[in-house]
Amino acid sequence: MRSRGQAGVTLMELLIAVTLLSLVSVGMLFALRIGLNTYQRTQTHLMDNRRVAGAQRILVEELEGMIPVMAQCGAGPGGGGMGSPFFQGTSQAMRLVSAFSLQEAWRGQAQVLEIFVIPGEQEGFRLVVNEIPYANPYQAGQYCLGGNKFPPVVAGPKSFVLADKLAMCRFVYQFQPQSPFAPRVWAAEFPGPYWPTAVRIEMAALEPDLAKLQPLTVTAPLRIHRRPEIPYGDF
Repeated sequence: MRSRGQAGVTLMELLIAVTLLSLVSVGMLFALRIGLNTYQRTQTHLMDNRRVAGAQRILVEELEGMIPVMAQCGAGPGGGGMGSPFFQGTSQAMRLVSAFSLQEAWRGQAQVLEIFVIPGEQEGFRLVVNEIPYANPYQAGQYCLGGNKFPPVVAGPKSFVLADKLAMCRFVYQFQPQSPFAPRVWAAEFPGPYWPTAVRIEMAALEPDLAKLQPLTVTAPLRIHRRPEIPYGDF
């Protein structure tokens, strides 16, 4: 035992204090690391959900903003050409003119949109969109090959990925048959020659995860109240 006149800490007591402090510090470090990892996973989860919801909102607004343009197909430098409804609709690609753009939303210049499906980097599929500023019907006529045919769509450095890691993605179009009394029909190929009444984009995730927001089927009505191929007169 130490006498009353002696004060201080023994080496054993110092070692015990340092050991306890080290254990407390390690525990706090592990707790902080677990909290940061949980926060990072939560942020990644929220960003994935926002990306999916944002892509679906963009698709709907791009389609609902469609402008019925009569492209001047086969026009030369001096003009001419034949007016044709500018809309391409296949099961894997769409071309149309829209008032909505990715960068400026509804405030920007109209865009020629190319929405199409390409293979993913490793597996599955991607839904991609190209935006080309729309100038006039003669510019749109450059995409016409005649007979409701268009050149193939190609992805480039400026292509924007709307959805990735998809097990499937296809486009379906609703249109009114020639008989006005017949019911509207859904088909994977839009036959033309005018405009669809709605577009449905069917998507499925490559790896379904109930904990995350999954890509869903998007259906957008195309409300065209004035058909540009019909001459109108004031009475």
